[in-house]
Parts: sequence; C-alpha cells; structure tokens
Amino acid sequence: MGMLEGKTLLVTGVLTNASIAFHTARLAQEQGARVILTSFGRQMKLTQIASRKLGVEAPVVELDVTNAENLATLADRLREHTDHLDGVVHSIGFAPQSVMGGNFLAAEWADVATALEVSAYSLKSLAVAAQPLLVPGSAIVGLTFDGRFAWPVYDWMGVAKAAFEATSRYLARDLGSSGIRVNVVSAGPIKTTAAKSIPGFEQMEGNWDSRAPLGWDSADPEPTARAVVALVSDWFPATTGEMLHVDGGFHAMGQ
Repeated sequence: MGMLEGKTLLVTGVLTNASIAFHTARLAQEQGARVILTSFGRQMKLTQIASRKLGVEAPVVELDVTNAENLATLADRLREHTDHLDGVVHSIGFAPQSVMGGNFLAAEWADVATALEVSAYSLKSLAVAAQPLLVPGSAIVGLTFDGRFAWPVYDWMGVAKAAFEATSRYLARDLGSSGIRVNVVSAGPIKTTAAKSIPGFEQMEGNWDSRAPLGWDSADPEPTARAVVALVSDWFPATTGEMLHVDGGFHAMGQ
C-alpha cells in the first residue's frame, strides 16, 4: 500500500516528462494517488501529451493563474473529477528574459510585475482557488530555488522566489486552522524547460556537483519529486511553513 493510497492530488506545471512536476505526478500515482493536472493555452497540448506518458493518464483542467475567471471556477471544474483534494503541487514560474541574465538594474516594472504575479502571488491565488476542495490534513507544496541568496543571472526571478517563499509562510499561518499544511521544496538546479529559459543558466549550475557533499545530478528531477510526494503525504503531519532543501547539501556549505 502506497503512502498516498486513496488521495487525490492537483499537480500544476507538467509540460514534458523531464519536469519535476511530471515526476511528482508519476511517483504520486505509483504511491496510490489519483492525479489531476492543470494547463492552459498553447501549453495544454504539451500537458496532454505528457499525461499520456504517466502510468495512468490524468485529466487536464484549464488553469491560467493570472486569469480571475479561471481561478474563480477552478473548484467547480475540479468537481467534475473529484469531490475533494488531499494535496496541491505548485510548480509554476515565469519571468520575461528582460528581468534576468544580468538585467537587474535595467528591468522595467511591468516585466517585474509579471514575474511576481506568475511566480509568487500565484501560490496564494491557487491556494484560495483550491481551498473549497481541500480537506483537513491536506497539503500544498511549492517548488522554489532558494530565495535567500542573490544568484548569478537569476535577478528578479530570485526576488520572485523570495516572495514566493514568504507567501508560503503566510499561507501556512492562515490555513493552519483549517488543517492545511503549506511547505516548499528548494531544489538544486535541474535542467528543465523552465531552466532553459534562464539566460546564462549554466552559471547557476556551475560547480554545484563538486560543492554539494552528496554530489548533484542536474539531469535527475526524481530526488526533488520524492521530497514533494513525501510532504504531500501524511508522513509530515506537523510540518508547515518549512523550506526543505533537496540540493545535495549545497545550501549548507560556506562560500
């Protein structure tokens, strides 16, 4: 019997079978969960293709986290597939290239605002939209890249991640009385589709493998996905507002 037997999860951000979100969905299914995916626009077809590569093809529900109508109707549309949610995985992030790659000082507010809305505020938006279906003991887990530091080329996306992490803590505060846990996983650099959109990503990846005590394989998203599945499960019933590092131990080393 798997650790997620009988549970239903909503997983965002599945674009290809190389993504952390895809491997989270795959492992969740292997652990007994029923999985529902979200996507929108031109990405919808990619998500549907990825869904067919899962052990059990998952339904795909439309969700643009910047679309007020999408958010307002999400719970009702999810009810076509389930009467409750035991977990939500937030794997959503976007920033225009104009605010990354060494453009911190030159970035314009309109582009910065886009990064903050999609990559940080969306955690609150998704949590509120899903809340009517979340049950006591359920969990929201987000994916981040340690926002405590100023990373090479990450620029305003790093600021957005710091805001994302702060948002998770405030959500943990406000949803705790409903028995809902909110945590984030800070992964080391993974060569996902999102990473490829970061100008100069190789500077962030750099010597990560040599500096991490356990080493690091940037082509392997499974360790991160395992942590997400564990946090969604009942094995962390008293953990909320936490950031769990899955980075080979890199975060604990001095400069």
